[in-house]
Amino acid sequence: MTELFHRHPANPLLTAADIPVHAASAFNPAATDFDGEILLLVRVEDGRGISALWVARSGDGVTDWRVDARPLLFPVEPYEEWGCEDGRITYVPELGEWVIAYTAYSYLGPAVALARTRDFRSVERLGIVLSPDNKDAALFPHRIDGQWLLLHRPVAGGTGHMWLASSPDLLHWGRSNVLLRARGEVWWDGARIGGGAQPLETPDGWLLLYHGVKQMVSGPVYRVGLALLDRDDPWRAVARTDGWVFAPETPYERAGDVPNVVFPCGAVLRDGEVWMYYGAADSSVCLATARLDELIAAVKRPSPV
Repeated sequence: MTELFHRHPANPLLTAADIPVHAASAFNPAATDFDGEILLLVRVEDGRGISALWVARSGDGVTDWRVDARPLLFPVEPYEEWGCEDGRITYVPELGEWVIAYTAYSYLGPAVALARTRDFRSVERLGIVLSPDNKDAALFPHRIDGQWLLLHRPVAGGTGHMWLASSPDLLHWGRSNVLLRARGEVWWDGARIGGGAQPLETPDGWLLLYHGVKQMVSGPVYRVGLALLDRDDPWRAVARTDGWVFAPETPYERAGDVPNVVFPCGAVLRDGEVWMYYGAADSSVCLATARLDELIAAVKRPSPV
């Protein structure tokens, strides 16, 4: 499969060594534009194995990262006791705030939690909105037919598919339906799939960068694919790439705490390009870019799903 994304030569952009406290790893960054800079919300795992979400900022989105002195989201509630993981950031114009969907992990399992912020200095937790086992959530930036929409990935029987849920108030979620299915067996996204970056609104529809997993003899391999949802009816997936568009190839993606992983959690649109920030091998923060028009053309190429 031809890869449409091009790795930045500065990769990896951030590692555990860039965190102002002792850390075991830094990876799976959410991304957004904030105050004229690129802001990442990086998952940082400490020596115990417990994760928190740290803010990192850069004027050009590549160099001179400034990491805050303390994490923005860290375990304070019982449902977070094992960590706050894998955030996705969505700016919501109606609220004038950013909403963070993240995985709240505890002995009860991984659950979907939401928080909101105006300044990335403090957050208001909305709590668990979808119970375990569930993760990989991302909010759409505005209501559709009066409802908020949330991507999520429950797991049942060892398989995870991408679902969509709706809410009138960001607190009470229902109408969950399967949006995209793991394709099973030999497919690159056959074992399970889940959301990647937050949904990107384009004139052609909602572009999803999602991750797919294939279980190999040596372990799982995580790759990235594309899907396109109808702009006015996101419950309807109109296209999906047959193959992946980005896969682990470099040493920093193929070797690490979890080898053979590229895992996007955030993206920003800049001058007709998609800047995809991703975790590499659960060990570092990296960047790859692609032209938006080429991604749209690629996802439209297969037969509609």
